[in-house]
Amino acid sequence: MKPLRVGMAGYAFMGAAHSHAWRTAPRFFDLPLQPQLTAVAGRNADGVRAAAGKLGWESAETDWRRLVERDDIDLIDICTPGDTHAEIAIAALEAGKHVLCEKPLANSVNEAERMTAAAEAAAKHGVFAMCGFSYRRTPALALARRMVEEGRLGTIRHVRAQYLQDWLTDENAPMTWRLDKSKSGSGSLGDIGAHSIDAAQWLTGQKISGVSALLETFVPERPLAGDLVGLGGQGGADAPRGAVTVDDAAIFSARFDGGDASAGAVGVFEATRYALGRKNAMRLELNGTKGSLAFDFEDMNVLSFYDAAESPDAGFRRILVTEPEHPYVGKWWPTGHGLGYEHGFTHQVVDLVNALAEQRQPEPSFADALQVQQVLAAVESSAVNSSQWQKV
Repeated sequence: MKPLRVGMAGYAFMGAAHSHAWRTAPRFFDLPLQPQLTAVAGRNADGVRAAAGKLGWESAETDWRRLVERDDIDLIDICTPGDTHAEIAIAALEAGKHVLCEKPLANSVNEAERMTAAAEAAAKHGVFAMCGFSYRRTPALALARRMVEEGRLGTIRHVRAQYLQDWLTDENAPMTWRLDKSKSGSGSLGDIGAHSIDAAQWLTGQKISGVSALLETFVPERPLAGDLVGLGGQGGADAPRGAVTVDDAAIFSARFDGGDASAGAVGVFEATRYALGRKNAMRLELNGTKGSLAFDFEDMNVLSFYDAAESPDAGFRRILVTEPEHPYVGKWWPTGHGLGYEHGFTHQVVDLVNALAEQRQPEPSFADALQVQQVLAAVESSAVNSSQWQKV
């Protein structure tokens, strides 16, 4: 089998998830190419060497440029903070290497536009790029997409999307790069809200055409720790404090484009890392003229469906998405044995490898991710202009 030699930039949370996926995918799915974990790159020499050994990479580099230069690498997997995405992706594509880039695609629309232009130019030569909106590969959401396409909801009228976490509720939790706009681009909006935007548009087949938004930062300063101030501790109430330059919570209403002469759905979105008790509640609900669908990632193997043609008092039906005919599930465990967070990344690798072997554009493309970036920008623009309606 022809190898697909992968070089990965970044080895923390996302790097670990991607490494697991590259290792696992060919062991459960019949792939046309054999992923090979060739090299991982990170700035800390000791850290990246340790990560290479732990995560299964053959070699380590301390500069992502070496991944691009190496002749034994076919694809660059970008798992770094958003401020580096554009430079790495464009260099890799221009060097003739495929790219998988974590979301959000970039820190600005301008960067995303340049990345998309580079991807479209590379695609003409058989070199492809994909953005990693991994929730598309959750079997329950993939089943929801199938049901919408089959017309089982009729015309979509309402979209409700929430992404709720609580890991920042402690006001003395230390600063991280995710709270620095220069590195992350935005806070809850881009970090988790981007997933909701992509999933909602993908499920409905409609694009968001306008928004009215509110952004809020609850804790404007946080303790500095570690490399940020040369300290070895974890911050605390008495540590020096740095400014939080991103949103803690994002709330916006949206109008969808129906894609034809008819009006599209209306939507309400919320993203926060201050919802005590919610750990990773990525929730979506669609209401149509024939039925409704509801999903919560904290119960990720279940999809709730209401069919208006059934008895009105029947309520929502609980679908346990573990049957072999459900998307992706047939390659895993017997019926009733659920999957987890990491499986979405494995399915992402499967879809990407199959697309590359067939020399077709994998989805979501950089152009798809650019459109999400434009929605993020419209939300920010609306929020700084007293929630005025902003076209996308």
